[in-house]
Amino acid sequence: MNTPLHTLAAPFQHEEEIKKSRFLAQAAPVASPAEALAFFQAVGDPAATHNCWAYRIGDAYRFNDDGEPGGTAGRPILAAIDGQACDRVAVVVTRWYGGIKLGAGGLVRAYGGSAAGCLRLAPRVPIVEIGRIALRVEFAELALVRARIRELDGDIEEETFVENGADMVVSAPQDRLDAIIGRIVDATRGRSIPRRIDS
Repeated sequence: MNTPLHTLAAPFQHEEEIKKSRFLAQAAPVASPAEALAFFQAVGDPAATHNCWAYRIGDAYRFNDDGEPGGTAGRPILAAIDGQACDRVAVVVTRWYGGIKLGAGGLVRAYGGSAAGCLRLAPRVPIVEIGRIALRVEFAELALVRARIRELDGDIEEETFVENGADMVVSAPQDRLDAIIGRIVDATRGRSIPRRIDS
């Protein structure tokens, strides 16, 4: 997927009335399936007709129709999450039935549309994938290397002094790591060659 993914900056809600039924979409950023399920539990209304939901956290996803006909609620909510290029997000759409049946197509549009409207309006933040590198730097080059790392949005997570310099672990956005490695190699004239490490 080329579109940059986003998560929500904060929980958000959006309400619509469709043929006398009230639909309340509530979305929140989540870091784990357990957190998503806890969110659904906390904001779902037991007195409502249905509390249908979906979440996506990377490759992990789930959805629930909560008594609506199969495929008419949870799946369209998940499709709205994906369609809005969101990740690490949970959405619950609560429906209070207003007496007019919507039919399968109407339910898909109502649940998917409410979820998409909520996510479109919610404040978002881009998801930045972070990578890490490890390196050893001589004392004489330490100040210069620190400056180069910070110029490219790197963050020195660990710095351990050793006999003739320092061992460092640096984290930075994945798309900046190659540039940081290049700057460090240049600044130290090849004496320090960082290696990528798994986070």
